[in-house]
Amino acid sequence: MYLFLIHLLVSLQVTGQQVLPFILVNQTQKAVIVLPKTELESVQLAVKDLVSDVQKITGKTLEIATAKVPGRQAVFIETQQNTDAENYRIQTKNGNLYISGSNALGTISGIYYFTEKYLGVDPMYFWNNREPAKQRVLAWQEIDVQSQTPTFKYRGWFINDEDLLTEWQESNGKRTIDYPYYQQVVSPKTMAKVCETALRLRFNLIIPASFIDIRNPAEAALVQEATRRGLFVSMHHVEPMGVSAFSYFNYWKEKEGTKPGVGPPLFSYFSNKEKVEEVWELYAKEWAKYPNLIWQIGLRGIADRPMWLADPNTPQTDADRGKLISEAMAFQMQLIKEVDKRPNPPVTTTLWAEGSTLNQAGYLQIPENVTIVFADNSPGWRWQADFFQTKRSPKNSYGVYYHHQLWGSGPHLVPIVSPAQTHKVLSQAIEKGDTTYCIMNVSNVREFSLGIAASAAMLVDFKNFSVQAFNAQWFKERFGNSSKPAQQVYQAYFESFEVNDKTGTPILMDGQINGLAAGILSELKWQLTDSVQYQALLKKKHQETDESKWIKSAIGDMLSGNLTNKELLQRVIRQKNGLLKAENMAQQIENNAFFLTDFAAHLKIMLGLTAWLENCLEAKIAADEHNLTKTKIHLQKALECFSVIREGQRLKSQGEKWRNWYRGDKKMNLSSKENLTTSVVEILK
Repeated sequence: MYLFLIHLLVSLQVTGQQVLPFILVNQTQKAVIVLPKTELESVQLAVKDLVSDVQKITGKTLEIATAKVPGRQAVFIETQQNTDAENYRIQTKNGNLYISGSNALGTISGIYYFTEKYLGVDPMYFWNNREPAKQRVLAWQEIDVQSQTPTFKYRGWFINDEDLLTEWQESNGKRTIDYPYYQQVVSPKTMAKVCETALRLRFNLIIPASFIDIRNPAEAALVQEATRRGLFVSMHHVEPMGVSAFSYFNYWKEKEGTKPGVGPPLFSYFSNKEKVEEVWELYAKEWAKYPNLIWQIGLRGIADRPMWLADPNTPQTDADRGKLISEAMAFQMQLIKEVDKRPNPPVTTTLWAEGSTLNQAGYLQIPENVTIVFADNSPGWRWQADFFQTKRSPKNSYGVYYHHQLWGSGPHLVPIVSPAQTHKVLSQAIEKGDTTYCIMNVSNVREFSLGIAASAAMLVDFKNFSVQAFNAQWFKERFGNSSKPAQQVYQAYFESFEVNDKTGTPILMDGQINGLAAGILSELKWQLTDSVQYQALLKKKHQETDESKWIKSAIGDMLSGNLTNKELLQRVIRQKNGLLKAENMAQQIENNAFFLTDFAAHLKIMLGLTAWLENCLEAKIAADEHNLTKTKIHLQKALECFSVIREGQRLKSQGEKWRNWYRGDKKMNLSSKENLTTSVVEILK
C-alpha cells in the first residue's frame, strides 16, 4: 500500500493532475467523520457501525465531528431529504470522501455499501463469525459510485417462527399468548443485530416477530428498535391492523376479567363484529404512533387459519366468505385514514392460503391504493395460481411474499432453496411488474445465509443480477481456492431433495420429515398396544374435515401425494443417497469454521432426519407384515439417528456465543421426537 501511494504521488507530479488519494487510516493519520447534528438517529447508528468496522480492521477509532477539522481528511455524511427515492452516491473529491443519500435510508445504504465493498465487511458477519481482515492502511485513489433506484421499493424480512431467536439470548420479557411456541420475547440485543444485518444487506423493511402484541412493552420494544434504525415496519398477515387472535383474547381478558369456565368472546368478525372492530380501533391507534409504518389489512383466524374454522356460524360459501373479508378491509381502510395522518400511508394485503383462493375466484373487493401481495405456496418454489390469473389493476400496486423458511413443512432448521431457484421465481414477479413490495420469510436468519445474501442482491438490482456471477463471488470470498468444489457441494445438496411428480415441489424437507415420522411413530404406538384404538385412528385419519380440506387447498403443494409407505421409502432412500453424495464431495473442502456451521451442520441434520424417517417407514412396513423382530431393529436404528442430528447441532453451536442456539427448538421440537421414538422402542423391549 505504501508503494502504491508513493507511485501515485509521483505519477501525479509527472502528469500535473491535482487528484489527491483519500486516506481513511494509515500509521500516522485518521480521517474525521463529519456528521451534521441534523442527521436522524438511524444515520447516526449506521455511522457508529462504520466506526466499529474500521476499528476491527485497523485497531484505530475514527472521530466523529459536526464540522471539518482543518488539516484532516474527512468522510462527509449528508442526507438530502428531498425525495422518496432511496439512492446514494459515494465519491472522493479533493482528498475527502463523500457519502450522500437522497433520504435517510439512502444514506444508510451508502454507508453499508462502502463498508462491504471497500472495507470487506460481510453484512452477515454477526451470524457467520466472518470478521473482516486486518489491515494497517485504508486508502483509495478514486471512488465514484452512483446507485440506481432499487428494483423493489419495499424489501423486507419477516422474522417468523422464530423459536431459536426467541430463547437463544436472555429474553426482554414474557409474552401472554395461548400458543405453545412463544412464551418470551426476543432479546433486544438480538433484535438490534437482526435490524443491523437487514440494513447492511440493503433491506429496508421488517416484520420483527410473529404475533406481536403492541400493548406489551417488551414486544413494542422490537418495533421501536426497527424504527430507530430507520426501517419500515409492518405486520404478519395473521395480524391485520396489528391484531392477532391472541392479542384479541388478551384484550378481552383484561377488560372483562376471567371467570371459571368462561372464556373470552369468540374471535369472529361474523358473530362478534363490534368486539373485533373495538380491538382493531385500539390497536390501530397504538401502531399509528410509530414512523415508517406499512399497514396490513385482511381477515384471518387463529394461528394462521381462516377465521371460519373457529366459528361454524360463518357463511359456508366462498362468495359469502369473500364478502365478509371485503367488508373487514373496507372498515380497516377507513380506520387507517382516521389514525394515520400521513397523506398516503402504505397499506398491504397478503393473499396467503384462503385469501389466494378467494381472490382467484373474484370474491375479494380489495380497496384502491392497497398493495396486493401474492404468496408462494411452497417455500421458494412457485407462486400460487392467483399470481398468474389475477388481472393487475392500475388502482393498486403489487408485491410478493417469498419463503426461505416455512415451519411445518420446512425449511426450518436447514436451508433448501438455492439462489437459482429464487431467481427463477422472482423473475416472474419482475415480468408481472409486482415490484412495490417483497417480504421474505427468513425465520431465525442464521440458517439461510446464502439465500438471504443472494435475495438481497436481486431485490436491489435484479436487472444486473447474475446467479453465476453471484455464486462465483460468494464462494470465492468464503472458500478461496476451494470455491469451485465448495459450490459443487452446495449444489449437490440442493439437488438431493425429492420432489412431487406433479407439482415439482419438495416433499421431504426437514419439516415434512418431522411430521411424517412423528405420524408413523404415533400409529405404531397404538398398533403395538391397542388394536381398537389403532383402527379408530386409521378411520379418523381418512375422514375429511374442514381443517383437512383447508390444508389440502392451502398448502397441497407441500404434501407428498398419495404415495404408499413403500413408495415413499424409495424416495427417502434416494434422497439419503443424494445427501451422502454431497457429504462425500465435502471431503474435498477444507473444514474452515464457516463451512462447518453453514454447510456441514445442516447436512448432518438432514442426513439424521432422513435416516430417521427411513427407519420409521421400515419399522411400520415390518409391523404391517407382522414382523416384530424387524420392526424392533429399525426402531432402534431410528433412535440412533438422533446422534447424527445432535452432531449437526453441535457443529452449529460451536463457541460460547452460539452455545444456546437450539435451546428454543419448539417448532420442530426434536427432543420430543426423540422421546417419542424411545417410547415406541420401549414397547418392544
